[in-house]
Amino acid sequence: MSALALQHAPAPSCRFCGQALEFSVIDLGLSPLANSYLPATADARAREKRYPLEVRLCEGCLLAQVAESPPADAHFHDEYAYFSSYSAGWVAHAGRYAAAMIERFGLGPNSFVVEAASNDGYLLQHFVKAGIPALGVEPAGNCAAAAQAKGVESWVDFFNEATAARIVSERGPADLTAANNVLAHVPDISGFAAGFRTVLAADGVATFEFPHLLQLLALDQFDTIYHEHYSYLSLLALDRVFEATGLRVFDVEQLPTHGGSLRLFVCREEAGWRETEAVGRCRRAELDARLDDVRGYRRLSRRADDIRRAFQDYLRLARASGRRVAAYGAAAKGVTFLNYCGATADDIAFVVDRNPAKQGKLIPGAHIPICAPDALRAEKPDEIVILPWNLADEIAAEHAYVREWGGRFVVATPRLRFI
Repeated sequence: MSALALQHAPAPSCRFCGQALEFSVIDLGLSPLANSYLPATADARAREKRYPLEVRLCEGCLLAQVAESPPADAHFHDEYAYFSSYSAGWVAHAGRYAAAMIERFGLGPNSFVVEAASNDGYLLQHFVKAGIPALGVEPAGNCAAAAQAKGVESWVDFFNEATAARIVSERGPADLTAANNVLAHVPDISGFAAGFRTVLAADGVATFEFPHLLQLLALDQFDTIYHEHYSYLSLLALDRVFEATGLRVFDVEQLPTHGGSLRLFVCREEAGWRETEAVGRCRRAELDARLDDVRGYRRLSRRADDIRRAFQDYLRLARASGRRVAAYGAAAKGVTFLNYCGATADDIAFVVDRNPAKQGKLIPGAHIPICAPDALRAEKPDEIVILPWNLADEIAAEHAYVREWGGRFVVATPRLRFI
């Protein structure tokens, strides 16, 4: 298609309200699927696909979203490379959540907890250990099998209205549902949300955790953008989504996870839960940041370009001075970051990751080999770029031994710094 034809191509439509998406928040160019780790073969590299990665804002409903998405089956297969339990900090976070929900809502042996996109049982295992019946719904068979091994009953399926109706029919309504870092991953956000109204008991509570769009914009977290994240979420936008599906937000908590997240507490519209003051404060903060107006979104593209140039300059100087650079964490945000910066195996010798499913493969697009963490001791790189910057302190503390040979850690966003 010619450049002129592209200029006049119709704008894509909002996946929630259908309005044309005219305003571009940021265009990251062509990028591979973030979790499509490649076998280390020439054939795999030759067959790799890249897709446009651009976020646009719906000026009608305020839902920020990837403008063009590959089909869902390109993302999720029976074998999925991400296992939540490989982050000890995330498992501990899930344990604190379970303890807090059990206490706040008086959950016990007669309660029922459901998690959508339950992965390897990292969260529901805490409820099971407390003697509370729980069910996970997880589309990846290998993750569901890992959960089953932990004693967490898991259905291999996508969560939606049909799945929710089946749960109610076979197991009864849920007193509590959890959906951690999944709301952004669903193409049909309305159908997904409607499933929670179906599955919830009359006064049941649904909790949703997700990276807060307010923080993404304020802290220039452009590397959290990738194709699996269909949406970038604010309370202002989700108020509209939940209202359309007969739900409402009654409480919100600010969380430090993933660079700044929200935990929403949601119930049926007619349920007895009263809205807390925290909900109003969060709405006002988003309005103060102009998340209801395109002016609140214009800074991100410029800042991403500044961060890219700084990282490219760092890599050039490292090569020129003969310093060997490695990276830690083959996370999705790292795939976006490395591809946007144009980094390759000429710049970064290898990436280490605890997940055996990723080891021996290549970073999508960048084609940097992924190794087990013991490669750090064996290879002794001069500098290690921590790609999952939200876990930088945990990773640096766990691998403090790199300082034995004078190695140091680097974090590239929101500014380049050594730790």
